[in-house]
Amino acid sequence: MTAALLRLNARTFASLRKHRNYRLFFGGQVVSLAGTWMQNIALAWFIIELTDSPLAVGGLAFARFAPFMFFGLFAGVIADRFDNRRLVIVTQVAQMAVSLLLTALAFSGWDSILAAYALALAGGVAMVFDAPGRQALTYQMVGRDELPNAIALNAGLFNGARIIGPAIAGVLIAAFGVGVCFAVNTVSFLAVLTALLLMRTTELFAVERSRERQTVLNGIREGIAYARREPKIRAALVILAVVSTISLNFHVILPLLVSETLEAGPEVLGVLGSAFGAGALVGALLTASLGRASWKALTAGLGGFSVGTLALAPLESAAAAAIVLVFAGVSFTLWISNTNATLQLTAPDELRGRVMSLFMFAFAGLAPLGGLFAGWLVEVGGTQLAFTVGGVTGLVMAMYAWTRRPRVAAAPAADEPAAARAA
Repeated sequence: MTAALLRLNARTFASLRKHRNYRLFFGGQVVSLAGTWMQNIALAWFIIELTDSPLAVGGLAFARFAPFMFFGLFAGVIADRFDNRRLVIVTQVAQMAVSLLLTALAFSGWDSILAAYALALAGGVAMVFDAPGRQALTYQMVGRDELPNAIALNAGLFNGARIIGPAIAGVLIAAFGVGVCFAVNTVSFLAVLTALLLMRTTELFAVERSRERQTVLNGIREGIAYARREPKIRAALVILAVVSTISLNFHVILPLLVSETLEAGPEVLGVLGSAFGAGALVGALLTASLGRASWKALTAGLGGFSVGTLALAPLESAAAAAIVLVFAGVSFTLWISNTNATLQLTAPDELRGRVMSLFMFAFAGLAPLGGLFAGWLVEVGGTQLAFTVGGVTGLVMAMYAWTRRPRVAAAPAADEPAAARAA
């Protein structure tokens, strides 16, 4: 039993142990992502303070994620053409500039919802180019064998920050206002930028780039055509797009759950955000210990997340909501991490950026519509209706994922050697 636990622990942190560049990046992200979550909470609360409107919070989601709808597929072509480390440096600097401007807006006393939306939109543009570049850079830092492990650790890091960031943000907002959170996030970008600059480029895994120069539109068409041909990628993206649009609107519903249903303040919002993050962190460590992508784990994670979402609908207690959010967080990461790894391992090198841009488009590109839809549901039937619709939709898609299992299992990876396919 002891030996098995030691092997499990070794698998869980394999990418960090083996790859210096990944250790640097991971350390920088520890600081930066905590600041990002502080800003996410602070920006939502800023809009609530200005408007006290569920639709206005939905409008914030539209502004943040609209760039994924309009530029997401273009960003994948950029990621496949250019050096990913340099691309991420540029996008991180851009996001840092947006945080600095949000800080200035908050401390200026200029209560302009349009300015807040404009800066959220600018931050979204930076994120849409950052996402496929960062995903492709992860592959270069750790290689194919350790990629599922690194993706799970990235998810653990992201959700560990989700525990710390909202909790700190809730306290700081209550004591000093939202501007301090924006300022802390601005400074936090220095950590990840330092890590990127200290990387040894000679230790990055080489990837094949297409030598054929295509127009951007042709590059996008090629990525979409490939995704349509591959049953595994097609099914994973369809599931992700539907659930993300209808069910995954916590950034809209949680602030409204706190302010309207629970009639509480930013401290409770921070606690609930941290509860989801704690569960997601556990789910990430569980996924990292598995060491491989699994369609069964993807389906189980989606089903668990949907049950958790549905269970939130009737709750009027912050403590009960926190417990359910821990369970939903575990399931969420199990689903998303296995989806991410499945897509990256199936895609060939020259299309990985475009496949990951499709991942981000499915995950966030339709979020502007989903955010507005969630805000409307809360207006019509409260957070109870929004959680019910999201939970039921997720369960339907989990059943769809289960029915696709035989076909997905039979589909080989696109870059799998011909001899392996014939075996």
